[in-house]
Amino acid sequence: MDNNMEGQAMFAPPGAEGPSAPPASMFDSMPGYEGTVAGGGGGFLPPPMPAYPVPQPEPGPQQPHWNIPSISEDTAREAFQLYASSKCCYSSAPAKDGVITGMDAFNTYRYRLETFTESRSTEWSHEPYNGQPVDAYAQSPPGPWDIPAQAPSFFLDGKQSIRVPYTSSMKSCHVCVGMGRRPCKDCAGAGNKVCWVCNGSGYRHGDDRCHHCNGRGRENCSHCHGQGSRQCDTCRGKQQLLVYINLTVKWTNNSDNYVVEQSSGLQVDNLSKVSGKELFRDSQYMVYPVMGFPDTAVVSASQRLVSEHQGKYSQSSRILQQRQTIELIPVTKVTYTWKGKSHIYFVYGNEFKVHADDYPATCCCTVM
Repeated sequence: MDNNMEGQAMFAPPGAEGPSAPPASMFDSMPGYEGTVAGGGGGFLPPPMPAYPVPQPEPGPQQPHWNIPSISEDTAREAFQLYASSKCCYSSAPAKDGVITGMDAFNTYRYRLETFTESRSTEWSHEPYNGQPVDAYAQSPPGPWDIPAQAPSFFLDGKQSIRVPYTSSMKSCHVCVGMGRRPCKDCAGAGNKVCWVCNGSGYRHGDDRCHHCNGRGRENCSHCHGQGSRQCDTCRGKQQLLVYINLTVKWTNNSDNYVVEQSSGLQVDNLSKVSGKELFRDSQYMVYPVMGFPDTAVVSASQRLVSEHQGKYSQSSRILQQRQTIELIPVTKVTYTWKGKSHIYFVYGNEFKVHADDYPATCCCTVM
């Protein structure tokens, strides 16, 4: 019998495929982790009720009265000229020679609420066994929310994977059935394939023996080097797997903004790209909605978002810190004339960004 064929008795039939997912019997029943599945399908675990009283939110500090002075004509003109020079198809003439006839302030507020949360999920995992400690059933594993994790600084996203103590066990590899090798797919486990030069005949022309396969009609498989099998990718040839529960801890900064509508004509989306003057900042475990702010739209937005965040994120995660801020974003509508016609542009944000829909001197550029 061919030595290559003899070796096949150690492995699954050449055409057979091992299971892609581990069987349920591979995972032990761990107290406190009964719903854990492979692949992370169990979802996020709700945090336990706190064992101590939750700190009550306190009203934030009193907001001072800030006034942002209107920008000068020189500032508006310089911002316009810089804007025109950044556009390859814009003539600088309107920005340099246009005469400013009016400047109207439409300053607006942006309220932002950030809720920094920690969420935890578990899944069964495995890796090739290389002598790692096996501790399953040595004692009961700690609960998923009892395992310490190193959180990043507040309001910075992060992620950490932790092997749950006392859940690790050693199992035979389910893919190669503990053999460490699998039949080669390219040669179907035979170790050789039909010679591509003579197409399996052993001869090229008449009685001219094929020199590529020495007249055998077959050649050794280049993928498995004639062995008929290859190392198992799952256990890396170790035959055994370390099976354990993996805990994934995620820290997420959940942020929502509300910008008070202003009647200047500038789209609110433009304001997301600029910063404003910070009027108010309040950061604590749980914030209290803004009170007494002169713009009632901001007060209403704060009440709505604080309620939404605390209801939404406390169900499947643990709230670690909240922060709310109010910015005053300067928006100036500039009216100017050029060649006898009136036009407008906007200067907005601390960065003095410019938006001009109807710039009067543009050309069509052709890239050669």
